[in-house]
Amino acid sequence: MISDIFYFIQTTPISPIGVDTTKQVEAQSLWDLVWGYTPGENGEPGYYSWTSIIVVSLLLFMSVMAIYIFIERYLNIRKALKEEKTFMVQIKSYMTDGNLDGARNLCVTTDNPMARMIEKGVMRIGKPVSDIKASIENVAELEVHKLENRISTLGTIAGAAPMLGFLGTVIGMMRTFNDMKIHGVELKSISGGMMEAMVTTVAGLIVGIIAYATYNFLVSKMGQVIHKMESASISFVDILEEPGK
Repeated sequence: MISDIFYFIQTTPISPIGVDTTKQVEAQSLWDLVWGYTPGENGEPGYYSWTSIIVVSLLLFMSVMAIYIFIERYLNIRKALKEEKTFMVQIKSYMTDGNLDGARNLCVTTDNPMARMIEKGVMRIGKPVSDIKASIENVAELEVHKLENRISTLGTIAGAAPMLGFLGTVIGMMRTFNDMKIHGVELKSISGGMMEAMVTTVAGLIVGIIAYATYNFLVSKMGQVIHKMESASISFVDILEEPGK
């Protein structure tokens, strides 16, 4: 009996643990992994998951949109932050000399929100200071609105991308449990759905993190623009309220 057991052990080939030597599974590249490709077995063709294709395509579109919005808004905000250091000094000099045309021409040739705001104030000189302040504030609101255009879309992408990735995760897990129900607990039958679930989650988090970081960066830059505009507005009103004005 014992000799038979030793003979069986010696003559039986040993397979690596967890590896089915009777099946050959198609290799899977990173590209296939991203798009939810399930490799075939024993020469059979594999297939792509429509859930992964749709979710990853939407996330790819969101990432391109987020990058475009960030670059476009950043360039505009950086341009708004570029201010001539002597701008308000020159405005004060023109107004002290009574040269309103010179002050207005300086505002026209200076392309930033502060200059357009001061230009409106110069055009209202002669009216009550409260009316001038109101005109400046109206222009400032319009300029801020222009600069903030589409920044909110980044915030939306930052929140929607992880949720979309999680949706792909839920659908992938539903597929996994369905395969478990049909085929039983076999790694080959549930690996496709689990991989699909993990890939969409990772993709959604990556896009969400990028959008969230760029959104907060632009918001901080907008805070700097608003601060400069408020400073220019206060300086202009101070010039108007100086004795002799």
